[in-house]
Amino acid sequence: MADSVVNVTNLVKWFPVRMGFFSTLFTRKQLFVRAVDDISFDIKKGEIFGLAGESGSGKTTTGRLLLRLVEPTRGNILFKGEDITTLTESNMKPFRRKMQIVFQDPYESLNPRMTISDIISEPLRVQGIGDEAETRERVSKILEDVELTPPDEFIFRFPHELSGGQRQRIGVARAFVLEPEFVVADEPVSMLDVSIRAEILNLMIALVEKYGASYLYITHDLALARHMCDRIAVMYLGKIMEQGPTDKVINKPYHPYTGALITAVPVPDPTTKRSEVVIKGEIPSPVNPPSGCRFHTRCPIAELPLCKEKEPPMIDYGDGHFAACHLVGKPKWEKHMAA
Repeated sequence: MADSVVNVTNLVKWFPVRMGFFSTLFTRKQLFVRAVDDISFDIKKGEIFGLAGESGSGKTTTGRLLLRLVEPTRGNILFKGEDITTLTESNMKPFRRKMQIVFQDPYESLNPRMTISDIISEPLRVQGIGDEAETRERVSKILEDVELTPPDEFIFRFPHELSGGQRQRIGVARAFVLEPEFVVADEPVSMLDVSIRAEILNLMIALVEKYGASYLYITHDLALARHMCDRIAVMYLGKIMEQGPTDKVINKPYHPYTGALITAVPVPDPTTKRSEVVIKGEIPSPVNPPSGCRFHTRCPIAELPLCKEKEPPMIDYGDGHFAACHLVGKPKWEKHMAA
C-alpha cells in the first residue's frame, strides 16, 4: 500500500533446536521452534499497530524480524516500498537510522557504565550525524521531549541514579533522537509501576504525533492496546488469529481466542457480570504445534475433524476486520461469542 511504512508478507522464522547426544539417538530429524509462521500485515504512516497475545506467541520475534535484528527464514519485509529482507548489514545501515526499538526492560537495556548523554548520543555517533555541538543540542532537545527537564540535571547522571520510569524515558529518547519513521515498542511499560504507565504511554503517543512516526506496539494487555493502538493483530503460536481496527476487534471479536483474551481483562465495576475465561491449559510447544487451526486444542467450540485437519483462511469480514476461524457465523459460534 502506498501509505504504508512497513509491509510484511508471509513472514516466517524457525529457530533450529539444539539437540544433544541422547536426543540424536532417538531422532535424526532436525527440529525447529516455529516462532513466527507465515504472517502478513502492514503498518501505515503515523499509525500505532498493536501485536497482542500470550507469552510465547511470537510477538517479540516479529518485532525483531522487522528491524532485521533477527534474520527471517523466509517471507518479505518492505520498508517504504523497499525490500530489506536480504540486505547485507552494511546496506541496512541507512535504514537503521529510520527504524528504532524501545526495549521492555529499562534496567537491562541501558549500559550502566555510560552517562545518559552518552547513551542517547550513541545512535548519532554510529550514524555519523552532527558534530559535538549539534549532538549536545539534539540530546538536550530530546530530553525535553521526554519530559526530563532541565536537561542539564540528567545528562551527566548514570542509569542507576534514575527511577524505572525515568530510565524508560531515556530508552524512548534514545530511540527518537534519530527522528525515526518506525519504532518497535516491545511491552515498554510492563516492568514499570502502574502509577507511571499512563505517563509513558501518553508520552509515546505525543511523540508519534510530533514526529509522524509509526509504532509496532507489542503487548499482552488488551486494555493497554485499546488505549494505544489504531489497529491490532492477535497472535497465537506464531500465527495471526485476528486483526483489524482496535475498537472493532475488541468490541466485536470474531475469533474465540480474541474473545477469551478480552474476557480475561479485569473490569473495575464489581457489579458487572462477565463470562468465565473459556480457554484452559498452557500454550502448546512451538516445536510441534497442533495441526489445522493451532488454537483447536484449547478452543471451547472446536469442531473435529475440521478444525484439527484444515488450517482456516484469513477472511475479511468488512472494514479491514480479518479473522481466521472455520466457525464464524455458525450457531455454535454465535452462541459462544454472545455469552
